[in-house]
Amino acid sequence: MNKAEVIASVAGDLNSAEQSLDTAIAQATTLIQSMIGARTVLSLSPISGAGSQARAMEAIAAMATAREAVVACHEELAKDHRRLGYGVYASGHMNKPEATTPPTTGELARPRTLRAV
Repeated sequence: MNKAEVIASVAGDLNSAEQSLDTAIAQATTLIQSMIGARTVLSLSPISGAGSQARAMEAIAAMATAREAVVACHEELAKDHRRLGYGVYASGHMNKPEATTPPTTGELARPRTLRAV
């Protein structure tokens, strides 16, 4: 393996770890929504399942802490990358939107940018 391949491998693993944590957090929040919805449908007291919901929320908090650590790892790897003289390097799937084509219905294309409201 050459340097670029090693760097790309680490970058891919880092991106995968970040996405996995995001997915896990989203799934855990869905679980809590499901628990609350089930309690409502079954007409149970809010006290029912309170302990299990609290544990699920603790898990989300722990995953959020883990995600912060991975983001900090990302920042440190970027510093190391620059310090070692490899410059700017990006590889792999970056979740960027595809180029948009003008609409065919005669409507004006709207820019995909944030705007102040």
